[in-house]
Amino acid sequence: MGNRVLVEVVDHVATVTLNRPDKMNALDPEMFDAISDTGEALAARSDVRAVVLRGAGANFSAGLDVSGMGANALSDFPTQAFTGLHGTPANRFQHPVWVWHAMEIPVIAVIEGVCFGGGFQIASGADIRIGAADTRLSIMESKWGLVPDMGMTAVLRGVVRRDVLKRLSWTSEIVDAEQALQYGLLTEVVENPSARALELATAIASRSPDAIRAVKGLLDHACDAPAESALKLEAKAQWAMLQSPNQREAVMANLQKRAPVFNDPEFSMASLFDEA
Repeated sequence: MGNRVLVEVVDHVATVTLNRPDKMNALDPEMFDAISDTGEALAARSDVRAVVLRGAGANFSAGLDVSGMGANALSDFPTQAFTGLHGTPANRFQHPVWVWHAMEIPVIAVIEGVCFGGGFQIASGADIRIGAADTRLSIMESKWGLVPDMGMTAVLRGVVRRDVLKRLSWTSEIVDAEQALQYGLLTEVVENPSARALELATAIASRSPDAIRAVKGLLDHACDAPAESALKLEAKAQWAMLQSPNQREAVMANLQKRAPVFNDPEFSMASLFDEA
């Protein structure tokens, strides 16, 4: 991964930093791969219970680094675009977005400064997006005669109204933090997004990690599933919680008025989807 992405894990919270501040954290091939590899590594860690995703310096990401993509980008595209990475349906370019969306733990993006094109799409893979007053966002691909192709159309379903996504994708307009909040592109706008994200991540990490994973899986599934399927999955997830040591610890800690001490989770929503 080199130094394209930095990772720090403290008290079950991983802070992931896109690390090309001199290039406004623009995305080159090394950055694509580093983001994917970082996400996969964190997803495999049972001790990590929440992720804060941010950009180094004053910006989240200016999007694709055209100069850094190389002369073979066009000829290589068909091979890379139609092959899933790490056993997922997402290709090499989609995986830096999909990895955060598919991760069982919550991901909170800190969006400061510019968040354009591919940078916006990476942020869209997070569960929560916290911006600052200076945040500016743009779905910029149509400016270059392209379409958003990093997974945005899959991960923002049920999050942002379709007419808003169409307009922003057609016009490539830059929206400010207030507009982005109104459209649902941002969850909150605060004075210090990094501090707020860490506060949220720490609060989440203090809850039963089994329940946190189950909630993310349930809500993401419900966006696309028939009501019957969503209701059945709720019941299956609750039964799994009721049988878990962490749920019993949550009850005892509340009754005894103390901080809970949770075990690393063994629960995975995938086990419920796999059941007949």
